[in-house]
Amino acid sequence: MQKLARPEVYDAIVVGSGASGGWAAKRMSEAGMRVALVCAGRPLADGDYREHVQPYELKYQARANDLIRRKQPVQKDCYACTEYNSSWFCNDVDEPYTTAAGKPFSWQGRMRITGGRTNVWGRQSYRYSQQDLKAYSFDGQGADWPLDYKDLVPYYELVENYVGISGMVENNPELPDSNFMPPMALTCVEDHARGAIKAKLGRTLTIGRVANLTKAINGRSPCHFCGPCERGCVTHSYFNSAFTTVADALKTGNCTHIPNAMVYQVLMDKKTNKANGVSYVDRITRETRELRAKSVVLCAQALESTRILLNSADGGLANSSGVLGEYLMDHMWVAGGAAGEFPDMPGKPSLNTARRPNGLYVIRFRNTANGERHKDFVRGYGFQGGSQLAFSVGAPGFGQAYKDAVKEGRWMMNMVGFGECLPYKHNRVTINRNVSDVFGIPVLHIDMGWGENEKKMIRDMPVSASEMMEAAGAKNITTFAHEDRVPGYGIHEMGGARMGSDPKQSVLNQFQQSHDIKNLFVMDASGFPSGACQNPTLTIMAMAVRSTDHLINELKRRNI
Repeated sequence: MQKLARPEVYDAIVVGSGASGGWAAKRMSEAGMRVALVCAGRPLADGDYREHVQPYELKYQARANDLIRRKQPVQKDCYACTEYNSSWFCNDVDEPYTTAAGKPFSWQGRMRITGGRTNVWGRQSYRYSQQDLKAYSFDGQGADWPLDYKDLVPYYELVENYVGISGMVENNPELPDSNFMPPMALTCVEDHARGAIKAKLGRTLTIGRVANLTKAINGRSPCHFCGPCERGCVTHSYFNSAFTTVADALKTGNCTHIPNAMVYQVLMDKKTNKANGVSYVDRITRETRELRAKSVVLCAQALESTRILLNSADGGLANSSGVLGEYLMDHMWVAGGAAGEFPDMPGKPSLNTARRPNGLYVIRFRNTANGERHKDFVRGYGFQGGSQLAFSVGAPGFGQAYKDAVKEGRWMMNMVGFGECLPYKHNRVTINRNVSDVFGIPVLHIDMGWGENEKKMIRDMPVSASEMMEAAGAKNITTFAHEDRVPGYGIHEMGGARMGSDPKQSVLNQFQQSHDIKNLFVMDASGFPSGACQNPTLTIMAMAVRSTDHLINELKRRNI
């Protein structure tokens, strides 16, 4: 097919409009650079958001799960993919991937709308600590990040002040505090458990640190607890790059948004060894097009950016180290935990209660910097969860006595573990040249599984969770552990083009700049050398701002 090229040469091409791509486009556009923001999705407007739509207003009344699975069998496994918004996600039949025999991987959250996953993310926003960035120095596993926590602090602060993160100050070294908006309130059960767990076990239960506003900022209104957030937000109360960073970039007049563009290749000038553009397929017309620029920034999401690099040259572009595609990580999602009842807590259940878009968080307490080392595993895990006053539909009896018992309700609380996966060389992605997507682009082949360290960590999750439930006085405690939890369900893919100080062992430097190609950057989680146990998006954004500022300065100095 003939390749159609735009004649303009941009200062930078940013591929992807999500957490990192939005920030890169905003920073460069506001600095006066001419930016092409290229993303695979289509724009949405406030009228496309459906958080206030009732099930009976939908065509299939929110009962279309089997119909959705016909074309989106993987995406439907994502909690956020429903009849309300399934059109926001990719078609798995049209855009497949392959996996190694006996090693399933669930590649969820593949969005095809401007803003990417920030349209549907869980919004949990946590800093990484110095121990997280230097975990190799602590326990000898994996690799250290090529920067320190202090290098990220000013960028964390900048992002937090713009995004709006609500939370509680805890002064806990395992989870550095952010610049917080006022916290959302804990329930009476959570507040009681917080005190008991701290007094008896020395562990910290806090409210989740979440990118939902609790006061107005930048023309965005405070959250009014309607939810679910993954259906959109007409008041712009949660962080979505589409109506924040991307909108800011477009306001400058320096950013050209190119939607519905499946980028598959970085173009190179072999004489200068510089990237000079990208090739993409128009999702609507299926035409192949080219863009030209002085620099290229990949922010497509860890697996997508790695796929682009692998498809850009024999053996992969910017891969003199040979590690491109390796050290893939995800968090162990809801791998183990516990739940319990609190029958003595007061309250009456209601169908019309506010929907707090947040839950509790238990800060990592295993293998801490100044604590004991666990005998079975390195690294650690945190717990997310929450409590609710639910109707007692399982109450005994019948007739009026049963109806009365149902209305009495009962407080329930659960804790589910999110654990850190070590970076293994054999957890990797490659290109399957025998399979292409509907656009003719060769697909990814994913080969990933948990190691013994992860499995031992999962076994510990129900043990520690039940300890906390007992300390809080819970009744009828139940526990679970799933060592066979399929990777990918965490939707926190990291690695594939890791950062490092040694070009022989890494793809990117501390500014997420290719060691091999100085004007090529990868600013999503591809570069993470390790993943910690916290949700990665806040760190993705802070790193993107830091790296973008470096790119701007290097262009001004004509070093790239």
